[in-house]
Amino acid sequence: MFKRDELGLPSFWVVQLLGWAAFYFVLLVSVLPYRKAEEFRDETIACAAMFLASCFLRPVCRSLLRSSLRWIQLELRALAWSVAVGTVAGFATELAIVRAVRLVWTDLLGTVLQFSVVLFLWCTLYFSIKQWQQSTRERERLLVVEREARDARLSALRYQLNPHFLFNSLNAVSTLVLKGDAPGATRMLSQIGTLLRASLDGPMVSEIPFSQELDFAKKYLAIEQTRLGDRLQVAFDIAPESLDASVPSMLLQPLLENAVRHGVGRLRHGGGIAIRAAVGNNRLRILVSNSGPQRSAHADNHPENEENRRGIGLVNTTERLKSVYGPAGEFVLRWPENGGCELTIEVPFKKIPERVEELSCAQ
Repeated sequence: MFKRDELGLPSFWVVQLLGWAAFYFVLLVSVLPYRKAEEFRDETIACAAMFLASCFLRPVCRSLLRSSLRWIQLELRALAWSVAVGTVAGFATELAIVRAVRLVWTDLLGTVLQFSVVLFLWCTLYFSIKQWQQSTRERERLLVVEREARDARLSALRYQLNPHFLFNSLNAVSTLVLKGDAPGATRMLSQIGTLLRASLDGPMVSEIPFSQELDFAKKYLAIEQTRLGDRLQVAFDIAPESLDASVPSMLLQPLLENAVRHGVGRLRHGGGIAIRAAVGNNRLRILVSNSGPQRSAHADNHPENEENRRGIGLVNTTERLKSVYGPAGEFVLRWPENGGCELTIEVPFKKIPERVEELSCAQ
């Protein structure tokens, strides 16, 4: 197969040989009606001379490109070089054809003009291809940078579970030990270990099936229920067809942590968290609602003022949805008059690629 560079683009010599082979074929077809061996010989010599001249012009064109000239300056200098090289190549070709017996100056002038035009067009094509390759590499580089930035944000989510949550959980374990509730302490430590293993193990992917995201959310809420006891009630209303939907990984955990910390956790008698998911009009709709104080009573401590500075919270979720879905993703935050909070996420429904599913299941 033809040699290609790291981006799959063809190398110079592949394009050079194929291009001149096609040009040579056109020349042969143009003289085919004459059926004269001399015509085929002359065109072969001319094409070979122009091919060699273009090879000589290649380092010249590379040097011009590196000089960062404007396009018109680039073309003017390429024209001057094309005329100079075309004159030498044309003169050499005429000598080879007539074997220096008799030069016809009008024929020589026509050959030089033809060579100069063809070589100038070759230089222009060379510049165009190189600039196209450069722009392709630049776009690829930007895509790599963007992908690396997205992976870095994902890594931050996976490796920066809120210390507040971990400290509270470990304190709750300590409390259970002091109370002599060894089974409860053991159960909670097991739940914490399971949650950390689920968040830190496995492949680094930006999107997972909603079923996996929901399973992680349940693990997190199980720990909070062990810590808060009867003060936290959890309800799920999940449509079966929504389980196959593709969603950004670690989507629900920051929202649920906000719901516990700034909602249910602030109520003396506790409250509830409800997660609902449904599919309609080819869109996935997720609703997370929680009990909590009225907004006027806790607005100063809203997670947008503290939690989001850590990159885990509502602003982070909004940015991730925007980066993945653009304007097609919606994130709506509402505070009911009777207290609490409702978060609604709507994104286009699509299934996770099978390759990612298989990779996740293999862990």
